[in-house]
Amino acid sequence: MPERERVETKKSNGTGIISLIQSNSVAVAVVVTVLMMFIPLPQIIIDIAMSLNLAVALITLLTVIYTRRAADFTSFPRVTLLVTLYGLAINIASTRLILTHPVSAGGTANLPGQSWLVQAFGNIVTGGNIVVGFIVFVILIVVQVLVVTKGADRVSEVSARFTLDAMNNKMFDIQNEFNAGTISEEEATRRKEQIRREVDFYSAMDGASKFVSGNVKAGIFITIVNLIGGIITGMVFGNVTMGEAFSSYATLTIGDGLMSQLPALMLSFGTGILVTGSSADELIGDQLKRNFAVSGMVYVIVGIALLAMGVAFFGPATFVLIPVGIMFVYLGFRMQKMQKAQQLKAEADAKAEKSKKQTGSSPDEVSPIVALDPLALDLGYALVPLVDREKGAELLERVTRIRREEALELGLVVPPIRIRDSMSIDPEEYSFKIRGIEVGKSRLKLGYYMCLNTGSVKKENLMSGEKTFDPAFGMEAIWLPESKRAEAERVGYMVIDPPTIIATHLTEIIRSHAADILSRQEVASIINKIKETNPVVVDEILTGEHKFTYGEIETVLKGLLEEQVSIRNMVVILETLANYAPLTKDPWFLMEKVRQALGAQICLQYVDDNKVLSVLMMSQSLAQSLFEKKIERPGQKPMVGFDPVDSRKFLETVSASVAAVRDRAFLPIILCPDEVRLLVHSAIEREMDRVAVLSLSEVMSAGNSIHVETLGEINVQ
Repeated sequence: MPERERVETKKSNGTGIISLIQSNSVAVAVVVTVLMMFIPLPQIIIDIAMSLNLAVALITLLTVIYTRRAADFTSFPRVTLLVTLYGLAINIASTRLILTHPVSAGGTANLPGQSWLVQAFGNIVTGGNIVVGFIVFVILIVVQVLVVTKGADRVSEVSARFTLDAMNNKMFDIQNEFNAGTISEEEATRRKEQIRREVDFYSAMDGASKFVSGNVKAGIFITIVNLIGGIITGMVFGNVTMGEAFSSYATLTIGDGLMSQLPALMLSFGTGILVTGSSADELIGDQLKRNFAVSGMVYVIVGIALLAMGVAFFGPATFVLIPVGIMFVYLGFRMQKMQKAQQLKAEADAKAEKSKKQTGSSPDEVSPIVALDPLALDLGYALVPLVDREKGAELLERVTRIRREEALELGLVVPPIRIRDSMSIDPEEYSFKIRGIEVGKSRLKLGYYMCLNTGSVKKENLMSGEKTFDPAFGMEAIWLPESKRAEAERVGYMVIDPPTIIATHLTEIIRSHAADILSRQEVASIINKIKETNPVVVDEILTGEHKFTYGEIETVLKGLLEEQVSIRNMVVILETLANYAPLTKDPWFLMEKVRQALGAQICLQYVDDNKVLSVLMMSQSLAQSLFEKKIERPGQKPMVGFDPVDSRKFLETVSASVAAVRDRAFLPIILCPDEVRLLVHSAIEREMDRVAVLSLSEVMSAGNSIHVETLGEINVQ
């Protein structure tokens, strides 16, 4: 086997082992935890386990602090259970270690065979005085039992009860808002799912808090057993006096108790912080910053009070109180100054806004900027009944459905479409505009149906009617009155009513002009939405070393939409941009790399029912010729520098190849090398519509999910 293959095999085996460990880590941890309760462990293993227990508890506490909503930490109840049982297992193993290694006469602070961490914590707390150490330890236990654990337990119970009681009312309010049209279906679903998560979380926390309180009680019992059992073991098996045994085992007992109760205390503290949090989507640090910055005068008063106490308690305490008081006075005045500046700015903004409104209030004055509707559908007055809800019109609902479908299809949130009647067009016409520019227009006949012959109507069954064209696809059609609808359907015509004609036309216009609809504001909205679930990639794109502007991202997305490539998979798009940002910011190069990353998605939209991709292959010689004629223009799409003769010859050749497969049921597809894909598309996009151009890398990205069938080769002789 070649050396390279052996290296790759080792890498794949290593990756497989790591993946296996990761997927089964929780199960292994649970089994190990159970076995730790019965199997004697060496001192070094127990020390490592204690360190891990302390680290996991601290990580859990910090994770709680950086969690916005309590219900977002969905695994916390299970983490509480696992960490609690893990701590008990360590406590049992440590107790076995303490009792199976009796101290000898003349034992020192460093007892052989005992846990290093237990001795270190015990020696630090006792400080050479066993009585003081015990008092500190008892106070810690009392604080945890009576304050932290009991409070968290009670809050969990009350939160679970009130959350469950309020669930039905919250669900009812959401449904009312959805029925009133104030929120979308997606928003209603998201809110309901959030409520269900909160109910599940607080119900689980009500039970998980019982494990925490039980762990504290078990720890107290184990501590007593350690002390009594240790004294007996030392006197019987270690041949030491009761005083020596008490001195040594008291230190070990306190250390062992701290090593078990300190993680439990952090877990109880985390539980209390989590269940006492509000439902606001805000970090606890941000909440405290906002709540404690209400007024700087509060800090000034506190500082003055401390200064007064420093003067009144003249003595050593003065040297502490006065500096702290001065610090608070300074902090308060600084905060007052900042608040005053913010207030003046807000007043100035409000005054400017009021002045602006007053300036434009005169009927003789017109605002210098008249806002354009992003999307508008103008209807002639004869077509107004199509949007009359009282008469059962469905056009408004269909337009809403189109926006939802295109969001799923293209990943583009289509702005609201303003529908209005217009006297500037014929009564039976409609016009679709994007930012005031007309991009589609057609004519309807109310009371008539557009009938298309899709090839299923026999020649002798053809019906006569006013000839027209389907506005969406340009197919020949005829108008037939409603009385002939049944007959037309019976002989094989595709019968389309006026609302469906408009809806279909709008759908095609939106798809073909998706790049024109996308703006930087939409780009910002999309990225902000992605940041909710993928903040890392968004931060890397917008604030990293090679950050992008919204305009640069918009250019790439527009290039994708121009070729009907969905931008719904924005995470992959942003990750690809981040990967290639250190190399270049050229939007056309980046667009090609994004297309390659989305290769499977792109290819699957062109395959037939059997996952076969039928393509016209471009010859290598023709591709090389195009690449040699490549012209790059700063800020513009690369193009082929044809002379008129070569350009006509190239287009005629491609047109002939495409025409040969036009009668098939799928879109003609040209497959070419990566380097010339964009050049081929830019060369034919104005002359040939409905032709897809794919690169070899895009097809290779699809892998085994598709099969490629070559219909012919494009080559200019």
